Amino acid sequence: MPFTPFHFGAGAAVHAASPRRVSFLAFCVANVITDVEPLYYSLHHRWPVHRILHTFVGANLSAAATLLLFVVALRLAQRVRLPDLFGWQSLRPWPVATGAWLGTYSHIVLDGLNHRDMRPAVESLCLVLALAGMFLLEWRRRRAAAAAG
Repeated sequence: MPFTPFHFGAGAAVHAASPRRVSFLAFCVANVITDVEPLYYSLHHRWPVHRILHTFVGANLSAAATLLLFVVALRLAQRVRLPDLFGWQSLRPWPVATGAWLGTYSHIVLDGLNHRDMRPAVESLCLVLALAGMFLLEWRRRRAAAAAG
């Protein structure tokens, strides 16, 4: 996509389908974080402009940064009065994480179709899937052990 807000349409559709499980705000913030990188390289006339944050590994970094930003801001809001624009203070971590990860992954896929200077690495996707598989297997193992007593 040539400009970050175009990505927000996908987020609006996903949020509309599952508003309690997907934060549209986190989806948008994650997309903005992802596009800081090409903005920086464009302003400095350095190509390619799509680099690490426009890979699947980088998508995880952008999503994690979004979630961390949310958690830090939420804790800060408990001590200092912060404006509650868009009701962000009532959001919970899981919808924020879901929105952030869907935002960054959809961003990479859409940009991969649109920009010549980037093609998300298949190796990166395989690594992410391997990590997700290991996490799921460990989660299932612990769940079975807890059920067994």
